[in-house]
Amino acid sequence: MLLSPDVLIATVTSIFLFLALCGVLVLIVVSMRRPTTLPLLIATGILILALIVVAVSPTNVPTIVGIILALLGVTIGVLGGNPVTRRVLEIATHGRVHETEDGGIIVGAAEPGSPEPGTTAVLRGGTTIGYLERLGTVVALVAGFPEALAVIVAIKGVGRFSELAGAEARERFIIGTLASLLWACAAGALIRLAIW
Repeated sequence: MLLSPDVLIATVTSIFLFLALCGVLVLIVVSMRRPTTLPLLIATGILILALIVVAVSPTNVPTIVGIILALLGVTIGVLGGNPVTRRVLEIATHGRVHETEDGGIIVGAAEPGSPEPGTTAVLRGGTTIGYLERLGTVVALVAGFPEALAVIVAIKGVGRFSELAGAEARERFIIGTLASLLWACAAGALIRLAIW
């Protein structure tokens, strides 16, 4: 019994995507506690390669595989943005900005985690907001509603407006938002192209 070329391509694409997304998820989980550059670069490279394969591939994956890939993709899009964004922010700020437990920053402190009189914590809750931002982004792209990204960014910007007076806060807000959205968009676009 010979398989048609379309079935063969769909099967190979499905297996490749499943293995690629599992590999990315493993690298992301390894990087959750302490983000390092090499695993995150490999995860990003695999995600981009998978996105290119799906963009070039003329066939869609079967429904059950699509559901599995969608679950993996949403998980990667939401969780993966955390270590990627943290590492990008660490590289961009060269250690000048000190984080709080909830993803905010301490402005004006000499030592990490030890606020002095006159220092303030801004952008509190950044980690939770980032997870919600990426969840909204991935789901919007998978559902075929990319216009929702404008709403997500607008809500985030309006909610943070009063905290963006300092240069450190503005820098962190812009870099963090862009890194987070780029990761979530790559994962969302991959799943959208694979299942639709």
